[in-house]
Amino acid sequence: MSKFRTWKRKQFPRIAPLIHVIVRLIGNTLKLETEGWERYRDHDGAIIFCAWHGRSFFGTLVFRDLGYWVIISQSRDGELQNTIFKKFGFKSIRGSTGRDGARVAIEGIRTLRTGAKMALAPDGPRGPSGEVQDGILLMAQKSGALIVPMGMSANRRWIAKSWDKFVLPKPFSRAIVIFAEAIRVPNKTSPDQFADLRKQLKDSLDGAEALAELRMGHP
Repeated sequence: MSKFRTWKRKQFPRIAPLIHVIVRLIGNTLKLETEGWERYRDHDGAIIFCAWHGRSFFGTLVFRDLGYWVIISQSRDGELQNTIFKKFGFKSIRGSTGRDGARVAIEGIRTLRTGAKMALAPDGPRGPSGEVQDGILLMAQKSGALIVPMGMSANRRWIAKSWDKFVLPKPFSRAIVIFAEAIRVPNKTSPDQFADLRKQLKDSLDGAEALAELRMGHP
């Protein structure tokens, strides 16, 4: 184990509360606007809200304290994320879409069938970034949940040099979250139709993000 991992393990009880405070402090300074949220905010049925992995900061602010579900890995980093998300009022299903994807999908389907709302990154916990994995489409198909793609951006931000190019808005910046048209996955689909739905979801996510970027002054 590297010295950094050893340090992180020892500091874990302090890191999660610190990150929670930082996210709340930055969030409280943002001028955050939503577009299309009113169409889904009071919807009775199950919904899977989704945005690319690197934009999760904004979704945390919009969905906090609403009791929405997230999927978080069983890793040590996942334990850190789980603690933080719980502080923001989320519920979690623990597991990796790679190692135990079938179990996670089944739990997700059961949860959605109760009419729950879920927030996911459709490119999964490890990418590749900007590519839709099958899990979100399968869960929507088997549960009857709507999929709502989202685009998010801020006019002033830091962009991490990580695989997902994580976006962290700077304090006192403007931010926007755009909710696109919902997608429904039919109960019965051919392989070609499933591939078309995957492309439709990717195009909708890319389009919503491009619009959010444009609204925040990024060409």
